Amino acid sequence: MAENSDRRDRLRDAAIEVLAAEGGRGLTHRATDRVAGLPEGTAKNYFPTRGSLLQAAAERCVDRYFDDLQQAEVHTVDQLLTLLRRLVDKALTDNRSRVLAYLELNAEAARNAQVRQTMARLARADLDLHLVLQQAAGLPATRDGAALVTLAINGALAHLLSQPPDVLASYGLDDIDAFLHRLIAATYPAWTA
Repeated sequence: MAENSDRRDRLRDAAIEVLAAEGGRGLTHRATDRVAGLPEGTAKNYFPTRGSLLQAAAERCVDRYFDDLQQAEVHTVDQLLTLLRRLVDKALTDNRSRVLAYLELNAEAARNAQVRQTMARLARADLDLHLVLQQAAGLPATRDGAALVTLAINGALAHLLSQPPDVLASYGLDDIDAFLHRLIAATYPAWTA
């Protein structure tokens, strides 16, 4: 049973890598098998349709995101800013493939109701988590404020992964710490550094 679970996760991770490297159109069972280093037909055995393969990748993105955030502990705004910076840094390095796959899956969600439901679950939980973290940091956090921060960070990640340095600078993304500081200060004007 553990072998099947391990193989399933290996295939889901491979699907994420394929999405990141090839985009939604490149996600095939064969490409997933190749990246996973498994015999041809393995992915199709676990995920018979392309839709089920997309869904598996989406679910794995959700699972891995929550695994990353379970150990997050915040008691001050400085700790919140440090956590946000660490998450952005990880999104651009260790989790780059997952974030690129996340962007592809969001595009796919516009056309696929099942993927949309999974990505909506991630979006809702992401917002809830940002609200809890901002409240734990002592900010006068509201759902609206948490939504602004979440949307701004997600938008920033898309730019950081896709735009040249001059465009990043024009958006203030050439200094991530300053960007995050401005974001929190603009969202919660009563907070002072």
